[in-house]
Amino acid sequence: MTLAIGLLIPLLGTMLGAAFVFFMKDDMSPRVQKLLLGFASGVMVAASVWSLLIPAMEMEADNGKWSVLPAAVGFMLGIFFLLALDELTPHLHIGTDTPEGPRTRLSRTAMLALAVTIHNLPEGMAVGVVFAGAEQGASGLSIASALAVALGIAIQNVPEGAIISMPMRAEGNSKWRSFMIGSLSGAVEPLGAIAVMLLASLLVPVMPYMLAFAAGAMFYVVVEELIPEASGGRHSNLSTIGFAVGFVLMMVLDVVMD
Repeated sequence: MTLAIGLLIPLLGTMLGAAFVFFMKDDMSPRVQKLLLGFASGVMVAASVWSLLIPAMEMEADNGKWSVLPAAVGFMLGIFFLLALDELTPHLHIGTDTPEGPRTRLSRTAMLALAVTIHNLPEGMAVGVVFAGAEQGASGLSIASALAVALGIAIQNVPEGAIISMPMRAEGNSKWRSFMIGSLSGAVEPLGAIAVMLLASLLVPVMPYMLAFAAGAMFYVVVEELIPEASGGRHSNLSTIGFAVGFVLMMVLDVVMD
């Protein structure tokens, strides 16, 4: 039951945020959007460090100075995996008119949804690998810390869901369609978590690499997408404040719930 709740919490956060489309008449203001993008960045960076990279090194503590090797290798693999996914998947980022990836006849709405799916996949992977590590008794991981990761990602998914559904509404989609697209964008998270957990049960010896892999994938999203969107133009100081709040919140959750 705890595992099921942990896997569903991030999706529920996305759905709650997507539901904002029913209550907000206008587009989200640029100031609020920058603040929320910064917040999401802070949560993902803190989760990557405290819940993924540090446990990955603690699991290899017996190897002395070489304990950092699995974390370094896994992190880079996560970066390159998301880079390849970014290059091979046709998608369109919110606020731009230039599609990325291979040429396609997909609709603008479909490409916007694919962009969000790429964004959410690493978050699901992170939740899955932390729960898998906790269930296998990995050093530095517990069910409580895994729930902290799920809760932290769910919190940042609330504004993220709104950031997705509101532009969908502005594109001319109905409120219900915008809500469904925003909600379904988060469906990849529990699916990704389950896939990683099934893989982790077969590959216990490479758990440190998998933890770092999820961290690298999340860092890619932060550096490639969230920070550029949050820091461009005016009011970039709001994104910095949001980052600080998100980072501290996730750090506190991880330590208090461990």
